[in-house]
Amino acid sequence: MQPDPLAPFRWLADDHSPLDSIFCVSFCRGLAPAEVLRRFGADAPLPERMRFVELLGRVGEFVEQTQGGDGGGYVGVVQLGDWSVAVEPWGWRGALTEVATVLSAAAESVTVSRHDYAEDDFVHAVDGAVVTAFALGVPGMRRGSAPDRLNAAMAEVGLDPRRETRRSEHRIAAAFALAAQVTGVAFTPDVLESPLLVGDLRGPAA
Repeated sequence: MQPDPLAPFRWLADDHSPLDSIFCVSFCRGLAPAEVLRRFGADAPLPERMRFVELLGRVGEFVEQTQGGDGGGYVGVVQLGDWSVAVEPWGWRGALTEVATVLSAAAESVTVSRHDYAEDDFVHAVDGAVVTAFALGVPGMRRGSAPDRLNAAMAEVGLDPRRETRRSEHRIAAAFALAAQVTGVAFTPDVLESPLLVGDLRGPAA
């Protein structure tokens, strides 16, 4: 029996995972965590690094105050090799085109977002331009300067690049498997065990 390529990422589709059902993860190549925070629009890192559970506490307070309409209010970043990984609990800023282009200026970014009552998205940007992006429920409808560049990798993880309808129950795990193919970074639960450099995003997006 062939190993399940999505197995390392199925925890991200579980509503009981630490990230719950609304979150965004951005992989940024060639940028230090502090620079990633700056590009996200944070004025400066918070004074102390935080454990993920502490970040969730800050996010929970902000979501309660705003009823969730303004995202999670914070982003935490950890460096893994050449890539900095930015985690937004209850957020989606990294998936916005205007933010993805900033994150990828003179660099490269890959973002996956999950949103339980809106769109789930995949965005790959290089040198300040979106290369391939699509809503996970309709992988056949892609945009960007090279919308077909990842077709073979998409098919390999179960995101059929020809499909224009049908919301796959495996879409979140498949999107993170695709991100791992592009970045070489597997977003597994142990990533959340590292201290995070946290920035305040409670102001408007840059």
